[in-house]
Amino acid sequence: MAVLSSAFHVPLGTPLFDLSLPDLDGNQVSLQQLRGTGCLLVLWSANHCPYVRHVERALGALIGEFPSASLATLAISSNDVNQYPDDDVAGLRAQRERAGWTFPYLVDSDQTAARTFHAACTPDFFLYNANGLLAYRGAFDDSTPKNDQPLTGDLLRTALTAVLAGQPVAEPHKPAMGCGIKWKPGNEPT
Repeated sequence: MAVLSSAFHVPLGTPLFDLSLPDLDGNQVSLQQLRGTGCLLVLWSANHCPYVRHVERALGALIGEFPSASLATLAISSNDVNQYPDDDVAGLRAQRERAGWTFPYLVDSDQTAARTFHAACTPDFFLYNANGLLAYRGAFDDSTPKNDQPLTGDLLRTALTAVLAGQPVAEPHKPAMGCGIKWKPGNEPT
């Protein structure tokens, strides 16, 4: 079942949360430190999700269009791996390699980050500006795995271009659509 990211809303202008999560090798990564003084794109992702698989290679190519000195990128998987074992570390490693992602992939095993960010689906994109404020939360583009719209990345590209130029992203932002976060029993948002 597809979920829209607008089901939970973090207002634009919300500061980046100061969280640290382990990467696929178990090393702690601070979101604030990764952002540094530039912009940060946070992607909620999952190996099993057909919506993520639909955009994963195009996303890697799109990120490569922007200077890494100005834009840090990371993916986070928050899914319950007991229910979705393809989203465990081995599956995330395979996805990272398959997609050609060079950015960190973090594991939110207790789902604290997903709850804090109000992440709703995979993929779900959160773009923070150079001041560490949420500037865009939305879709990659208008395509989905089955709607025959071209896979362009135009919505995210437009947001990245504006934010890296120090400009606001024109509203409204189209909500991301994808697989709902697979919550552990008792962790479901209320």
